[in-house]
Amino acid sequence: MHHPVILLLCLSSLAGAANLPPEDLSQPVTADVIVPTGGTAILKCTVQEHLESSLQWSNTAQQTLYFGEKRALRDNRIQLVHSSPNELTISISNVVLSDEGEYTCSIFTMPVRTAKAVVTVLGVPQKPQVSGFESAFKENDKAKLRCTTSGSKPAANIKWYKGPEELEGAKTSVLEDGNGKTFTVKSFIEFDVTKDDDGAEITCAVGHESLHDSAKSSSHKIQVQYKPTAKIESRPSMPREGDKLRLQCDAYGNPVPDNYVWERENGEVPLLANIEGNSLVFFNLNKTDSGTYTCKASNTLGTFITHYKLDVNDPSPIPSTSSIDHAVIGGVVAVIAFLLFCLLIVLGRYLIRHKGTYLTHEAKGSDDAPDADTAIINAEGGQGGSDDKKEYFI
Repeated sequence: MHHPVILLLCLSSLAGAANLPPEDLSQPVTADVIVPTGGTAILKCTVQEHLESSLQWSNTAQQTLYFGEKRALRDNRIQLVHSSPNELTISISNVVLSDEGEYTCSIFTMPVRTAKAVVTVLGVPQKPQVSGFESAFKENDKAKLRCTTSGSKPAANIKWYKGPEELEGAKTSVLEDGNGKTFTVKSFIEFDVTKDDDGAEITCAVGHESLHDSAKSSSHKIQVQYKPTAKIESRPSMPREGDKLRLQCDAYGNPVPDNYVWERENGEVPLLANIEGNSLVFFNLNKTDSGTYTCKASNTLGTFITHYKLDVNDPSPIPSTSSIDHAVIGGVVAVIAFLLFCLLIVLGRYLIRHKGTYLTHEAKGSDDAPDADTAIINAEGGQGGSDDKKEYFI
């Protein structure tokens, strides 16, 4: 039952659209421009039907800049980009704050038709200046820092960082500059410092739409003064009687500790021990040097006391020279025996492969000779007529 109402609304809408004035094809069209100081503004004006007339650009003071392709104002910053019957585009380089305002594009038809383009000039903030680092902070002090930037339009925003971590709680003030267009922004931050903040980098970062997602910043490393801490290192770590020992007191602080005092609990530091800077040196340890030693490391902010219990061990056992000699001799004998054994094996294998023969000096009937000379003569004389005795051996 709602169909008649819907139909009535549709007919009313169509009737209203039919009563709208037709689009004016001779009306010039422009667009607003936002540009930072020092940048270049591009002013573009177009028209569909020019009706044999030229387009013209005028500045905020209604001075003609260009009429068609003809320059009208002697300002080298203003240049022609494109000129045709349907378009006139010009550029303004090295833009300053005074260039901001309403520019007019006109076409001299009957009647004259115009279009406005608003040029907004952004004031680029200057590099921030940070104060409050003039002197070092003491541990547990409250750091009070200030960051200032001028020339921004609109007013810039400021953030603080300690390393990568953003610091919260800053207070900001905005003051208008003398030109009445830009602003000076100041940011104040306070935070407690500890010795861990010594050398930390504090950054003031300025954000602004003219910086295109980047930021101008200033960074400084803060110095924090704190009392020293110390510990004693033993070199060597397991001292023995007769060794040279160095007890080194390694201290850390800001300012760097420059005063070291060595003491021995329940007694005096041995006379033969020397103090060399932050070290206590024993050139020939003795059992009587055992005990607890104290190092006091100091700087302008205070003193730190650390202790070390020294236990002198028995001297290292020295191996006997005679036992070493016996071991060497035993090794040499074993090597020689092994070589002889190897030689016998080689000789035996050689004799097995090569059989030899020899002639005896005993001829037939030599056993009856009265002496050895006669036996030899008989043997030599009987060699030709008797068979030789042969003896084989392996």
